[in-house]
Amino acid sequence: MPEKQKKIEELEKKIQSPNVWKNPENAAKISKEISQLKEKIEKISGLENDLNDIKELRQLAKADENLQKEIEQKQENLKNQIKKEEFQVFLSGKYDRGNAILEIRAGAGGVDAQDWATMLLRMFERYCVKSEFQTKILHQSLGEGGGPEGRIGTKSVAMEVKGNYAYGILKNESGVHRLVRISPFSAQKLRHTSFAAVEVLPEIEKSDEKEIEIKPEDLKIELFRSSGPGGQNVNKRETAVRLIHLPTGISATSQIERSQAQNRENAMKILYAKIFLQKEQERKKEIKEAKKEAKSASWSNQIRSYVLHPYKMVKDHRTDVETSGAEKVLDGDLDEFIEKEVKI
Repeated sequence: MPEKQKKIEELEKKIQSPNVWKNPENAAKISKEISQLKEKIEKISGLENDLNDIKELRQLAKADENLQKEIEQKQENLKNQIKKEEFQVFLSGKYDRGNAILEIRAGAGGVDAQDWATMLLRMFERYCVKSEFQTKILHQSLGEGGGPEGRIGTKSVAMEVKGNYAYGILKNESGVHRLVRISPFSAQKLRHTSFAAVEVLPEIEKSDEKEIEIKPEDLKIELFRSSGPGGQNVNKRETAVRLIHLPTGISATSQIERSQAQNRENAMKILYAKIFLQKEQERKKEIKEAKKEAKSASWSNQIRSYVLHPYKMVKDHRTDVETSGAEKVLDGDLDEFIEKEVKI
């Protein structure tokens, strides 16, 4: 706490200098750091005050047994708050505190895999609601229909997730997710295995975009008509945008906005994040001498399995966390999996 207070004082002196405001982006970065440090001090002070309140109530409870239930409730609330603060200690990466872009791509498994991608999107959307994150679909490429109740699968989807520590919390969900179930698309009611790849990207701050140089001549821009929900302009005007970074072959798409300019801005946001992540992965490969080939969304590469038949179980293959409550997990109950992976 004293170190944080000292850091605030140093940053406040710096922000008062007229020279700092010659670089607005740097000034904004300093202001943000001050705000985050003050927020952290306020939270820790709040925990200390709650602890002192409980101590005082304990003294009073000696003479009043009716206060015991109130003390137990306050202790449980304090325990949960401390657990949340402790969890955030593990999220110290450069972009862990910021927003995220979550992408899902159907892998091996045909229409079943496309349906599985839609199920994963629903699972993550529900987890985000529980975590008080805001979500927004940036792009969704719909798959084939013809399944039960006329449901349509998803070939690929990109979703923006906004909230404190959104990237840090979700980043370990990147990988291949495997589903085993009786296929709703099979007339013979056969068991089917489907795969979908999840990639979680950090939202790159404007001040850091200069470090990831994207030259205009290295960009190929494709315009097309939106194929999904989006209002009256869908399938009438070419508002959807796909950007292809020619040196790396990385592409990013946005089609949900009515404006071509807004879709281009969203696509650039995704592109910056993908190129940043690629550079980070290259650094890690150099250090760890990791395998060169990328993992495909198929057998032997999954990070987590979701089994709905012949028994019900969800198991994470990295942490060995497992549960028989598959429906709860698919309804967004991911806390146990995420907490264990973050703390490794």
